[in-house]
Amino acid sequence: MTTHETKSKKGNSTKLNIILLLLVLAIIVVPQVIQSDAEFGGADGEAEAAITEINPDYQPWFSSFFEPASGEIESLLFASQAALGAGIVGYYIGATRTKHKMREEK
Repeated sequence: MTTHETKSKKGNSTKLNIILLLLVLAIIVVPQVIQSDAEFGGADGEAEAAITEINPDYQPWFSSFFEPASGEIESLLFASQAALGAGIVGYYIGATRTKHKMREEK
């Protein structure tokens, strides 16, 4: 691979990364601007409300075996789980990309 091809590939990659970053920012910002007074809740509360509306006498057949002491701890556990998952996915992508580059260099 020539130096020109490498620079061109890097330039395309940078442009793609910038475009993707702008899309992510748009996905985050646009709903906040359009629905600035809306309350963004989780799916659990919505599901519970829908079930209660359909069948007011419904009794859950399962309860959680661990209930966090507070909402902050629950948020911490959720964020930790998300970070761990992102780390695993990032490691896999990095390892796969490195393997691919090593094969190309041989």
